[in-house]
Amino acid sequence: MIAKSDMPNINEKTAEGIKPEGVPYRVLVVDDSMFIAKQLGQIFSSEGFEVADTAADGAQGVEKYKALHPNIDLVTLDITMPVMDGVSALEKILEFDKQANIIMVSALGKEDVVKKCLLMGAKSYIVKPLDRKKVLERVVSVIKR
Repeated sequence: MIAKSDMPNINEKTAEGIKPEGVPYRVLVVDDSMFIAKQLGQIFSSEGFEVADTAADGAQGVEKYKALHPNIDLVTLDITMPVMDGVSALEKILEFDKQANIIMVSALGKEDVVKKCLLMGAKSYIVKPLDRKKVLERVVSVIKR
């Protein structure tokens, strides 16, 4: 009987979420929607990323980023959240760490806010509803710069 390990897989590729040294990239997901946070977590996990933590608002996101720093590779940051919005959280995280890799997550129709965030220092953006392929393209383009 032939075991799976006996058959070479010509389609095998390294998961996008794994660093060259073999450990996963660590992500902080900041979103007040439990559904979006879970969806992002599933997308990241499917490619080998580690969701280091999640936060339900910008203030929590800033606190968690500071606690996890420097062991965090990427932050996804929703724009519209209670307590502290994503724009304010972006500003606070970048004050703390100018090198932070932050991707804004926005609903359609927020183009002006997204532009402002990119000018402030966000590395990219993702538009809701989430598309797995587009999320991974944006994330990979940011972490592999």
